[in-house]
Amino acid sequence: MAEISAAVVVKLRKLSGQSMGECKKALQEANGDMDKATEILRKKGLATLAKRAERETTEGAVVVWQSEDGKSAALATLCCETDFVAKSDDFIALAEFLRKFVGVAPADPGANTVLQTAVGGKSFQEVLTDVVSRTGEKMQVGDYVRFRLDGPGILGIYVHFNKKVGSMVQIETDTEQVAQSAPIKQAAADFAMHITASKPMALDPSSLDPQTVEKEKAIYAEQVKNKPPQVVDKIVEGKLKKFYSDYCLLMQPFVKDDAKSVEQVLAEAAKQAGGKASIRQFVRFEVG
Repeated sequence: MAEISAAVVVKLRKLSGQSMGECKKALQEANGDMDKATEILRKKGLATLAKRAERETTEGAVVVWQSEDGKSAALATLCCETDFVAKSDDFIALAEFLRKFVGVAPADPGANTVLQTAVGGKSFQEVLTDVVSRTGEKMQVGDYVRFRLDGPGILGIYVHFNKKVGSMVQIETDTEQVAQSAPIKQAAADFAMHITASKPMALDPSSLDPQTVEKEKAIYAEQVKNKPPQVVDKIVEGKLKKFYSDYCLLMQPFVKDDAKSVEQVLAEAAKQAGGKASIRQFVRFEVG
């Protein structure tokens, strides 16, 4: 076995971020070969990931990125097992890395898109594996989505102070002047906050999963099955309207003024801005 000098161990430690002990073991196993030792440490990280594959990752943070021109933005979640690790320097640094990666990742939604994205010749999967091998705790990218404005509009983003829940909304307008008006900017910020708090399932009734609607109708019909047949349909219709109001963004009571719906607030903002505006899409991510 080749003799491993302290200087070589220190060098590998700086490159890998692993402990001196782990670096020395890897170098001994690799007979002093730095590249092989690095690969051994990475494999250790992958082994840790595999070993903890079934462990739940209910802690973590929502990570947000937006381009300088404001035309593109991305939202992702970075998850781990414990709150202790979520507050650690390693996790916080990894979240910063993730922000850089989502800034260049393709628009295809989903965690694999980010994991396969490379910056400086290194994929985020490799960066993640390195951190896992140091901490011994499972970490993963939970969700990822990117919005981009192809015409006049604005993106509203909000992340709660606990960093565990965040939302993004895309508003399209008829002109850029309307998009950059104070009323529309305020609406975008308010709606992102509203989505975070109110947890809408869809933009409007037509956007809901038909199976979800049918399931709700069946539940309501069962609840009033002893009522006269001539009033059952009306009761079910009324309950379904309340369901839409609870879970469809445009029909939800606005959190800052529940006397108005989100749709009404947007219409008023557009009128004040002297143009037209509509919500194209939204997303809400929550850790845990």
